[in-house]
Amino acid sequence: MKSFPKIIVALALVAPTKLFACAACYANGANINDAMANGMNWAILTLGVVVATVLGAFLTFFIYIFRKSEAVEAARNQASAARPRTTLNSPPDVPDQELKTETPNFA
Repeated sequence: MKSFPKIIVALALVAPTKLFACAACYANGANINDAMANGMNWAILTLGVVVATVLGAFLTFFIYIFRKSEAVEAARNQASAARPRTTLNSPPDVPDQELKTETPNFA
């Protein structure tokens, strides 16, 4: 198993250069500067741009969500810092008042 990488390197050095070329460019002796090869290159470039644009849109959306969540968290922390904290043992600020109930008059 240790000799497997050596075999691959040896085959790569001995192989003809046409084995490394694109099958569409060198098929049946096609010319690299052929209009068909140029069209394929532009098609590959166009597809790459579309994929990069979609991935960039996803990345931008996730960055937006991350920044928005940080802003909401900062606002929540600021609001909780401005509010006085009460403990369970502290007396209420409102003095005790009697509960007044009225009976409804249905007449």
